[in-house]
Amino acid sequence: MTANAPCPIIFDLDGTLVDSAPDIHGCVNNVMTLFALPPLTLTQVRSFIGGGVDILWTRIVAAQDIDPAKKSAMMTSFMQGYEEAHDLTRMYPGVWEALQKLSDAGHPLGICTNKPLQPALGVLRHFELDTLMRTVVGGDTLPQKKPDPAPLRLAMHQMGVSDDNPRAIFVGDSEYDAECAAAVPIPLMLFTGGYRKSPVSELPHSEAFDHFDELPGLVLAAATA
Repeated sequence: MTANAPCPIIFDLDGTLVDSAPDIHGCVNNVMTLFALPPLTLTQVRSFIGGGVDILWTRIVAAQDIDPAKKSAMMTSFMQGYEEAHDLTRMYPGVWEALQKLSDAGHPLGICTNKPLQPALGVLRHFELDTLMRTVVGGDTLPQKKPDPAPLRLAMHQMGVSDDNPRAIFVGDSEYDAECAAAVPIPLMLFTGGYRKSPVSELPHSEAFDHFDELPGLVLAAATA
């Protein structure tokens, strides 16, 4: 990649490009029903999303005072429905148009998510976003997950970014994304409409935006600064 070529842009998935919480909520409650446990609210499940499936279920088990010995079986049951769970998932407004503009401007696009790879690919195919992505790094692609920088560095390498000139932008919504980008380090553009639990001011980021209509302009400004 030459120094003046459009830089790669890597996106988180859940809470950034798509709101998948309703489908995750449905899959969680299917498992809760199977194990004769009371259902969780969408608000509860949304608050547990971010660190991957293992952390999701660690939080559920702790919050609901479930026997930890059941966690492995509950996760297995969850994954059986999760890979094709996208009927209730929605792209955030303006995502498709923003991605098209960035792609048309020559920016390679990719995904770095803590969502397991197969469910992530299923969502991308469902919305036909897979056709725009140069690479997809899932939460089980490496032993490490965000906020460890290894998955983001892998995505960057797969998109031709060298370690001695790490030109890329990460777009995410959460504490995990902010910490991961800072550790690489590359700039984070923070989408404020996702699953973030902390105030925007507490997360390291280069820009924050409320709607994807804003993103192409922010990228252009960053590229010409």
